[in-house]
Amino acid sequence: MRDKPSILIAILMLSALIAAISISLLIGSANIPLSELFSDKFRSILILRLSRMILAATAGASLAVVGAILQGLLKNPLADPYVLGVSSGSGLGAVIAIVLGLRVASFVGLSLPLFAFIGGLITILFVYFLSKKAGRVGVEDILLSGVIVTAMLSGIIMFLVSVAETEGLHSALWWLLGSTQIFDIRLLILVSTISLLGILTSILLARNLNIMSLGEEEAITAGLNVERIKLIFFIIASLLTAAVVSACGMIGFVGLIIPHVARKLIGPDHRRLIPASALIGALFLIICDIAARRIAQPMELPVGVITAIIGGPFFIILLKKARRLRI
Repeated sequence: MRDKPSILIAILMLSALIAAISISLLIGSANIPLSELFSDKFRSILILRLSRMILAATAGASLAVVGAILQGLLKNPLADPYVLGVSSGSGLGAVIAIVLGLRVASFVGLSLPLFAFIGGLITILFVYFLSKKAGRVGVEDILLSGVIVTAMLSGIIMFLVSVAETEGLHSALWWLLGSTQIFDIRLLILVSTISLLGILTSILLARNLNIMSLGEEEAITAGLNVERIKLIFFIIASLLTAAVVSACGMIGFVGLIIPHVARKLIGPDHRRLIPASALIGALFLIICDIAARRIAQPMELPVGVITAIIGGPFFIILLKKARRLRI
């Protein structure tokens, strides 16, 4: 009986996701009737819209799962890849690759995701060890460290953008604003594969997050290798974030908002929370992408602008609740 509400919520979310996918395919700069969209004449446009929809769903699911992982691992409701600096670190890595002209390098275009991954991994490890005191990581310390590192990396990114050549400047600005437009199918396949493997691995290891949420001492008592689990989840979080940044740029607040919504709907058990966050995150970013295309038509807004408008007030509300709990 307890599972029936969760099943009903899952069915509703899947239905909403299918509806959002359908609307996303129908909306674009060119008004094409549904009867003609699937014809050979408009096949290239259909492929572009389908690629964009897949990327939005992949990015939304990945960022939401990263948020759920970091919030559970750090027991911090304000943790997400944007606040903790992972997005900025991945963004810096991607911008360095662009400025150095490595975007079309060898390795089948792997240089961009590789640089983004290295940047994200170094950043989250730096933030973690910066906030570590006497073998413990304080909630406030890691949040403050993340904000400081994010500001520092943002300054470096702006410096690189400022000194970049015209072509590099345009590409770098595209990453900073966040966009789901993608024209390289190889990159889409790579990002989707990395994200799928990362999400599935997180689901398989979700029980460990449940144990970690009880506290490190309890987790050690239960026989869990705490430091190894932390390292694994930090690598997964960095890998997922880097994959998204390499294709979409820096899209904030998805990892902050969605885990809270999923937690309200299905509870704190990470075995359900992670797949629910992935589903709702995909739905959320597809809807944001639709809004980005329609609000200022014929001009298109960066999807990162839409998520920031929604996420900013959400972050303020969470911050006020956290302060009240400390009082």
